[in-house]
Amino acid sequence: MVLLADRARRYRKQLPEPLIHGEITPMKTLLLNKEDVGSLISMKEVIGTVEEAYKAFNSGQVNQPPYTCIHLPPPRGEIDFKLGYCEANEIISMKASSGGFPNNPTEHGVPSGMGTILLFDARTCALICVMDGSLITGLRTGAAGAVSVKALARKNARTITSIGTGNQARMQIRAIREVMTIEAIHAWSHHPQTLAQYKADIEREFGIPVVMARSKQDAVEQADILVTTTRGKGSLVEAAWVRPGTHIVAIGTDTQGKQELEPEIFRNAKIVNDSIAQCVEKGETWHPLHNNIISKHDIHAEIGEILLGEKPGRESDDEITIFDSTGMAIQDNTTSNLIYRNAIASNTGMAFEFIQS
Repeated sequence: MVLLADRARRYRKQLPEPLIHGEITPMKTLLLNKEDVGSLISMKEVIGTVEEAYKAFNSGQVNQPPYTCIHLPPPRGEIDFKLGYCEANEIISMKASSGGFPNNPTEHGVPSGMGTILLFDARTCALICVMDGSLITGLRTGAAGAVSVKALARKNARTITSIGTGNQARMQIRAIREVMTIEAIHAWSHHPQTLAQYKADIEREFGIPVVMARSKQDAVEQADILVTTTRGKGSLVEAAWVRPGTHIVAIGTDTQGKQELEPEIFRNAKIVNDSIAQCVEKGETWHPLHNNIISKHDIHAEIGEILLGEKPGRESDDEITIFDSTGMAIQDNTTSNLIYRNAIASNTGMAFEFIQS
């Protein structure tokens, strides 16, 4: 308790003033659609809010219950509910995020994945904002990868391998390019057409050359930084392919049953989680634990501890580092709070009377 109190005092000193959101009439609730959200924040800002989130989490400033996931009968996917309170900004956030509904566009006219975020003023528990959450999930997840690259990748890293070429694979590149120079990307996908489209999109948007790998092994063997963003159900990346010095950003495994990495990769790696409690139950870290390749004591740190300077990040150019990210409610909290504050400052969105005295 003393350690957490000390962390909290040091964390508060780092916070911008004022951190509390701009004021809106207490009886009004702000509505922000997807277009509004996209205009109110930049990737650079999101990286900052995710760093803020991780530091707050490891400074005793966060109340974040375990998230709930409801799996629906096939061909439908799942819906997650993440709830979090941040003492530093006095905001309670609740996000509902769905994914894996392939028939939605053709049968129902809605996206295959959707998200909604509710913000409550923790001082009163009044609902102050309803916003589209579909962009926020992608943005803050991409930013998480970038934060891990800053903390754990080699300083001379220049080449990224992307296993998976969907929306989040693109978002990872969008974020990581903010914190390092990317000279080349080696990409692999099960689907050749998707891979070709990824190459065209990345080269057009960022001017970074993309090599379409002939195999997963060919792609992984080129990596300074390996990013995995699939919805995999078995190990896609084998330990023998991973070069010394590689930093792995493991994004795709966030519920039981998903897997992207051969558990043996963890044996001699520096393992960093966003939340140890989540990763040992629902993340990539579960697999080597379940196979007795590692124990919980072999998990080096939560990333917030590294950002706070309490534990070291990368200590040599030969280390294999793994960042296992399951995603946390506090990332949604700090990111959506900044969007809300920016909306108030720019008079964006529609305010409506939701609460009556």
